[in-house]
Amino acid sequence: MNQGPTTQTSIPEEVAHAMQVSQRGCEELLPEQEWLKKLQRAHASGTPLRIKLGLDPTAPDIHIGHTVVLNKMRQLQDLGHQVIFLIGDFTSLIGDPSGRNSTRPPLTPEQIKLNADTYYKQASMVLDPAKTEIRYNSEWSEPLGASGMIQLASRYTVARMMERDDFHKRFHGGQSISVHEFLYPLMQGYDSVALKSDLELGGTDQKFNLLMGRHLQQEYGQEPQCILTMPLLEGLDGVDKMSKSKNNYIGITEDANTMFAKVLSISDTLMWRWFTLLSFQSLEAIAALKVEVEGGRNPRDAKVMLAKEITTRFHSAALADAAEQDFVNRSKGGIPDVIPEVNLSGAPLGVAALLKSAGLAPSSSEASRLIDGGGVRIDGSVVSDKGLKLEAGTYVVQVGKRKFARVNLA
Repeated sequence: MNQGPTTQTSIPEEVAHAMQVSQRGCEELLPEQEWLKKLQRAHASGTPLRIKLGLDPTAPDIHIGHTVVLNKMRQLQDLGHQVIFLIGDFTSLIGDPSGRNSTRPPLTPEQIKLNADTYYKQASMVLDPAKTEIRYNSEWSEPLGASGMIQLASRYTVARMMERDDFHKRFHGGQSISVHEFLYPLMQGYDSVALKSDLELGGTDQKFNLLMGRHLQQEYGQEPQCILTMPLLEGLDGVDKMSKSKNNYIGITEDANTMFAKVLSISDTLMWRWFTLLSFQSLEAIAALKVEVEGGRNPRDAKVMLAKEITTRFHSAALADAAEQDFVNRSKGGIPDVIPEVNLSGAPLGVAALLKSAGLAPSSSEASRLIDGGGVRIDGSVVSDKGLKLEAGTYVVQVGKRKFARVNLA
């Protein structure tokens, strides 16, 4: 992973700083010297560079793993460059085959519109919306038509397309590859032509598509873009990449208390990688904090700092402070200031049935298991009797360390 500044010494301080910002946490910056020249030219002329990030609205929500590349966009945006947030409403109709071992089902126009409606709103929690150019690639892709698509396809060979890792593996593994899948990298590359981008960002799994942009820009007589790839963020388990399907993610629309607690749940080792990829603190500040921890400071202090920064970004400083206090209360067995209220009827009601009805357990059998494990408290007292029946009244019910409900039973 490339994190340090360029070794060039005869360049302006502002350019050296911009190069360091570009390289922070990135997997690859290609070609590095071309990007340096672009930065020098921009500095000398005062003309901002055009930096592109394309996302297909394949899901209605973004998790913080997606924000790794958005953070890089914001860092470059803060240097004064023009960032372009491209929503792939046209390419979503094709379906991105990157990293797939089977054909990806394309989304319907209705699904795409529904997802796209929330994408930019969520991305604006990281980017400065007042300085962000938002575009949809249907603007130039749909007008191409059949003849334009054929001309575009003539700019690349099947042999080169089959060098792509996932296509190569699927072909030699006897798995089908639909012809329309070849169109995806071509259309993503054509986006760079249409936008005249100087730099395109993406995950490591997008490298082939990003390089396609360079190739097509040269084909169309443009100066080729540079590419910057960011690593895929490991999820809460520290093993697999963050994914909703793995249930190791933090959604950026999750409530502040949940977000804060989830960040605190990561390992001390993973914390430093998250600092590099998710925090806006300088590398020098992070390095100094790491030295303090290695010197005996409690690593939980550092993790709290990270949790508060991330929670503040997607909520507010006040809610981050409240989430910290809520976590402290729960850790000490205290009751949070704000807990959901549930109204139930049917008193007297068995405790297992109450847990299920209040949404604190998925089933009565799971509720019984939780009681057996000593994980259920009512008004602060551990419940040990599965046969307990509760009369009409109001009870504060706690399951584990994080689930609470104020139950009004009638």
